[in-house]
This record gives sequence, C-alpha cells and structure tokens, in this order.
Amino acid sequence: MKLALLILAVTVNAVVQPQGAPWGASNPAVERLVSSGPDDARTQPVSAPLPRESMDLASIPYRIVYCTYCLTEGKRNWELYRINADGTGQTNLTNTPDVDEMYPHVSHDGKKICFVTDEGRGRDKVRHVYYMNIDGSERVHVAAYGRDPCWSFDGRSIAYLNDEFKRFSRREYATAGLSFYHLDNNWRSRHPNDKLEHLYAICWSPDGKWFVAAVEGGMGYSDAIIAFEAFGTRVFDLAQWGVKGCRPDLSADGAKMVWGETDWNLRIGDIDLKAAEPKVTNVRDLVRCAQKYKVYHVDISPDSRHIVFSYGPWAGGQQVGGMAEGWNLCVGDLNGNWVQITTDGNHNKEPDWVPVH
Repeated sequence: MKLALLILAVTVNAVVQPQGAPWGASNPAVERLVSSGPDDARTQPVSAPLPRESMDLASIPYRIVYCTYCLTEGKRNWELYRINADGTGQTNLTNTPDVDEMYPHVSHDGKKICFVTDEGRGRDKVRHVYYMNIDGSERVHVAAYGRDPCWSFDGRSIAYLNDEFKRFSRREYATAGLSFYHLDNNWRSRHPNDKLEHLYAICWSPDGKWFVAAVEGGMGYSDAIIAFEAFGTRVFDLAQWGVKGCRPDLSADGAKMVWGETDWNLRIGDIDLKAAEPKVTNVRDLVRCAQKYKVYHVDISPDSRHIVFSYGPWAGGQQVGGMAEGWNLCVGDLNGNWVQITTDGNHNKEPDWVPVH
C-alpha cells in the first residue's frame, strides 16, 4: 500500500509540472496527492496555475504592490513595484539602485505604503522601517532596527517589530517586542506586553483591538499563529481552531483570515474577533500546489473576493530579503482557481493589495 501511494505521489508531481517546463508555466492539470500529515491518509487536491484567460483579471478593481529583485540603473537590488491585477502597468515606485526596499504594506485608504530597507553591509547592515506616499514620494523614516510594519485602520499609526539583536539577521523571527509609531506629532510607544518575542508577519485588525501574527520558538510556542490584544496582554493560540502555519492576513472587514499552512498550501477561515476570545471557523484550503513548489505571502483583496500570493520553486527563500529566483505573483479566487500574473521570475514576493479602485 505504501509503495502504491508513493508511486501515485510521484505520478502527480509529473502531471502538475512536466519535466523541462519553465517555472510557473501554465498547467490546468488538477490531480490528487497523498497528504503529508502523519495522521491523515486522505488525498488532497493539488493544482497548478490555470491559463490567464480563464479568469477575468481586468475586472478586479484593485492594484497590487510587491517587492522584486530587479535591474535598476544597471544594478540588481530590491525595489517596490506596483502592478494591475491582470499583470499590466508595472511601475517602479522606489528607483533606488543603492538601497533595498522590501515588505510593502499599503494603508487602508490606499494613500501610503510602509516598508523596510536594508542599509549598510555585512555585520553593519541595519533594517529600517519607512513610509511614503503611494506614488513613492515623500519618504519618512520610522525606526532603525525594526521590521514587518503594518498600518492601523485609520492610517494614523504604524506597528512594527523590534530586532532581537543589533547584529543583522534575515531570520524572520529574530524579533523581541512590538512598537507603535504615531504619525501625528511623530512619537513612539511600546506594546504593553513585554513578553512578545519571535513574532513575524503581524497584521492589525480593522477595529484596532487585535493583532494576528506568526511566532516561532518564542512565548512557549514552537511554530504557531496567534492572536494577541493590541493594547493588552492576552494571547491566544489559534491552533485550537485548526489554524496552523504562518503569515496570517485579515480581510478589510476583519471577518476572514488567510494564511499559509505549509510551504505548499494556503488556507482561509472565518474569524470572529468580537467574541470574548478569538474564534476561527469554516477553515478550508484555497491553494495546494505540488510539493516541488512553494506558495507564500498570501493577501486577501479589500472586497474579500480574491487573493494574491507568491509562487515558485521550492528552493526559494520566503524570508524578507531571501533570494527566490523563479518566484512570480499569482491571483486567485476563493474557489481554488488561480493564474500567474508575472512571468519574469525576479524573486517577486510580499504582494499587498492597494485598497482603492
């Protein structure tokens, strides 16, 4: 029986991506693959990008920002780009060949972007948090030794994680503590829970009361997605609701959450942040690709009808600043259909919807 299942898995991998096909080449095949879970012998659906014309991308009224490792004035570096949902209209928002910009997150009114930069070399490199206008103008420094910034719903504050050590690290969980930067009067404050550590990919709820985040090797967790109070000390492990993995993202109305459960599948669930304790129901798969690839950095559209995410070879690094050659952006609906919208494979990562038409 085990031999038969192994043969089936190998056969499915061959169907989903033929030998010699370019990374991310469109392939409408949808097959079955044995689950990797030790206690789950059921098969799971495996999919690959559909032909672009199978989705009406032009009707999606939102743009996307993302980071890409590209040529700028003859030099390769990380830049922030904006693109239409159908893959047209690529625009470089930063154009800084000597500075790496990454991890863009757009304010809820669509007017500003917060992001990080890596400045300096070797052991002297420092990760900084900035924000700027949506067109790339008027850059403002927020903090040094900070990472993973996100906006409050009213656009008046930015939350960011503090580096665990002064020595530079690309480890996504090398963090200790959370800080707030308030745009009015340019002042900062600390989160009241001084036990927050090894968090990454924080997301602030629309009502301002909660954060969701991934945590690895800290706060008593090995690898988990948690919800914690924005201005209190209560922390809840969402694993009790079937939420496991990393990089959660909340919908604009705070009613849905998407995340990556493994390197090769993305999930969605209905989240209730108004109850006494956070609760997630109706958990289900959105995308499950062959295990020779990765799907990461999922973000749900402002109208909760589409997702955008990174997709590419398994060897790519998902951490901020990690090389991921062959990774492209994909857009999908909530029914498991998805298409590739970039084709250059320039380490395209961390997409975020621009929440205005």
